[in-house]
Amino acid sequence: MCHVIVTCRSMLWTLLSIVVAFAELVAFMSADWLIGKAKTLSGDGDEQAGMDSEPHYLGILCLRTPAMQQVPRDTLCGTYAKSFGEIASGFWKATAIFLAMGIFILCVVALVSVFTMCVQSIMRKSIFNVCGLLQGIAGLFLILGLIFYPAGWGCQEVIDCGQHASPYKPGDCSLGWAFYTATGGTVLTFICAVLSAQAEIATSSDKVQEEIEEGKNLICLL
Repeated sequence: MCHVIVTCRSMLWTLLSIVVAFAELVAFMSADWLIGKAKTLSGDGDEQAGMDSEPHYLGILCLRTPAMQQVPRDTLCGTYAKSFGEIASGFWKATAIFLAMGIFILCVVALVSVFTMCVQSIMRKSIFNVCGLLQGIAGLFLILGLIFYPAGWGCQEVIDCGQHASPYKPGDCSLGWAFYTATGGTVLTFICAVLSAQAEIATSSDKVQEEIEEGKNLICLL
């Protein structure tokens, strides 16, 4: 018989798992990782960063430039690489792989977390513990991706975005919200991994067992 079990800790873990997966996915697909000024020609013909020009946004897979401002909003972010081999830097290729793997795991866990209200174990293994382990692994992938990302700042695309850029030095570019969102999401991923253990404890507590023995199918302990 299926027992729907809802507790504060299990609900918090479920909601946070969904939020983290969504935040990481949005950040990964965004162009707002680096923000710089598009290069313009000075009076003597030399290239320089335009002080009054519109911002130039560069993501891992995505690009948005002043020339695209007249395009409809839903197409403002276009991929600059038509294939995986055209990604700006080898380090960014590694970043894309690790982030994609981490986000895929997070999305799977977020989907599974919704069903933990009805199913708490499979083959005598706690779903909460398994999901927590997967979230820890996803967090490690995300950390690796974020470590490799600034190593690729010396590529030509970043130099075009902001002068004096080099590995681990953004030069004239500044970090956008997508980088901070990915970093915050990584921290929250490990928090989710810890909360999964608390969710397991909450859903298998003595109070829950007592209500199951009383024949209740809907158990809500807030």
